[in-house]
Amino acid sequence: MVSSEGLCGSQPPIAAPVTQYGVTEPISMAGPTAADIQRSRDLEKFLVQAGLYESKEEASKREEVLGQIQEIVTNWVKQLTRLRGYTDQMVEDAKAVIFTFGSYRLGVHGPGSDIDALCVGPSYVSREEDFFFVLHNILAEREEVTELQPVPDAHVPVLRFKFSGIPIDLLYASISHLVVPHDLDISDISVLYNVDEPTVRSLNGCRVADQILKLVPNVEHFRTTLRCLKFWAKRRGVYSNVTGFLGGVNWALLVARICQLYPNAAPSMLVSRFFRVFTQWRWPNPVMLCAIEEDRLGFSVWDPRKNPRDRTHHMPIITPAYPCMNSSYNVSTSTLRVMMEQFQYGNNVCENIELNKAKWSALFEPYLFFQSYTNYLQVDILAADADDLRSWKGWVESRLRQLTLMIERDTYGKLQCHPYAQDYVDASKPCAHCAFFMGLQRKHGEIVQEGQQFDIRGSVDEFRHSISMYMFWKPGMEIYVSHVRRKQLPAYVYPDGCKRSRNLHLTPQQPSYKISRNNGVAYQAESGEKCLKRKKDPDGENSEQSRLDKRRSPDRNQSVSPEIVSRKLGSACTGCSTSDLDEMNRLAEANTSSNSSGISSCSHEDIGNESTAGSSEGSNVGDNNPSSSQSDSSDELKSSVEDEHADQNKVFQDGLPKDLEPKTVVGVVLKSMNGVVDSESVQNPVIRLSLASTA
Repeated sequence: MVSSEGLCGSQPPIAAPVTQYGVTEPISMAGPTAADIQRSRDLEKFLVQAGLYESKEEASKREEVLGQIQEIVTNWVKQLTRLRGYTDQMVEDAKAVIFTFGSYRLGVHGPGSDIDALCVGPSYVSREEDFFFVLHNILAEREEVTELQPVPDAHVPVLRFKFSGIPIDLLYASISHLVVPHDLDISDISVLYNVDEPTVRSLNGCRVADQILKLVPNVEHFRTTLRCLKFWAKRRGVYSNVTGFLGGVNWALLVARICQLYPNAAPSMLVSRFFRVFTQWRWPNPVMLCAIEEDRLGFSVWDPRKNPRDRTHHMPIITPAYPCMNSSYNVSTSTLRVMMEQFQYGNNVCENIELNKAKWSALFEPYLFFQSYTNYLQVDILAADADDLRSWKGWVESRLRQLTLMIERDTYGKLQCHPYAQDYVDASKPCAHCAFFMGLQRKHGEIVQEGQQFDIRGSVDEFRHSISMYMFWKPGMEIYVSHVRRKQLPAYVYPDGCKRSRNLHLTPQQPSYKISRNNGVAYQAESGEKCLKRKKDPDGENSEQSRLDKRRSPDRNQSVSPEIVSRKLGSACTGCSTSDLDEMNRLAEANTSSNSSGISSCSHEDIGNESTAGSSEGSNVGDNNPSSSQSDSSDELKSSVEDEHADQNKVFQDGLPKDLEPKTVVGVVLKSMNGVVDSESVQNPVIRLSLASTA
């Protein structure tokens, strides 16, 4: 007879089930090594030294401000309840409740960060009249409130202001309750009963933040990693939802997914895995923290099988709360390309950090945007005062993404735009001013015929028309769009106020394109040898001698600089219009998918890219990212990634006529009188951008 002890001893041990976070199993359950723990400590030390954590005094002030806002909105609702004839008991019970979301709710805010807040009120208190009118006036009378700016027509209507110096973005949601309970569960689906779409979008911020914190295995590791990557994104110029990159919630969702895939990893490991995974992510496969909840209340959810518009999204990052939406619908082909290049940069640096060849500071080197391109679009925004500029700038900035899409569409994707997320101020101007810039380059690998030109006049005109729809236009609100080359960039875009020189680096595999001003004929310098394609001068001599003579000449201001035919706008209108891998076993494939963007039709405008045989300026218009390989433990990713965007070196000759200064705005000046736009023709030279190749 076999004893029970012997029977028990013969059974094999039962393996503990692997906890699954998210829609797939983890890639690795490995924990940190001693080296990983040390690197995490070094990372946190770096983040502290970088000033990303606020002091206890600042934290206390934020709590105090939120308490004051809670008191204000509660009194506001009681006042409205009394005015509408409700009983004394109703007045006593009436209240509004303040919830936070965004970086503050996730615990990754820093000094100077704004607080995203949601005010939830009863069904009889409306957004349009009571929130944007009555509460607005109450706040305007408070001395603690400054820079009060209502944005009722935004995708998510918001009231922006500073309260005792702390920036606040306040949303409002009226739910189907006569009395809002003080212990309201914002995550419960019942709060969505009988509400409209703007209210759903307003509630979604809080619901998403709560879900993220519930779906990550280690909240503290998530917070450290997110804080790190938000800082990195800002340094590398890819933190801006409004210009087509990613905003706070997008970065939070991406980091949360990495935390799910590596649930036991330390922050330093999570940062490295973040770049490793997303350099290989096969977009447009969606990033999801949980399965998409089916339609329960009639609201539209992200589903490319049913919704044709969802199929056009380039980088879907799906929110985890019903109704599930794509939080990154603003991403375009160009901005996705830029982000993939930056992910590759981050991956390369993290590999060096793990090999002790680099320190964390190398990851956060700022992106040298103004040394990365030869041609730029400059969008100058002016207003009579700072208050007008704030609202005017917000309107224009929200539509800059459309300009990028229009240019991509009208050039069939051959001319790529890189909008920069930062704005710049020219303090020398007598009026309030700021400027945005876009880098321009020909799509790499595109076969271009000699003399081919890019015409984007219609793109700029269509953009100008959309800007003119601003219903709160005031005199003094103007916008200029101009084409500038790197040497013509204003000094105020450089930190020290002076322009930095950039050396041209050529490799045998990187052709350099130059353009001669002799009839716009181009030649190519490849492998250190120039393949000349020049027409001879009237005397029958090769223009090479002429070029050398001009190079020796001290006077370089002898040719027309490239200028876009610019537009100045000053108009008032009454309307307002806007427009995880699929499977873990396929992570090894680096295949970025892109879709063409669709916008309504428009005409063309010339981007001039004439050049001279005078002084030349070389630039790398795209970083050359060599193929890199990563190896990890058997349950980790093993892949080799080659960046498709090789370095493109284009050299354009520079020169300015004596009668045309850099960035001189030429073209049609639009004037507004009594809401009617009149055009005044101005004589302007049409200057074209010719990118030619012998390839």
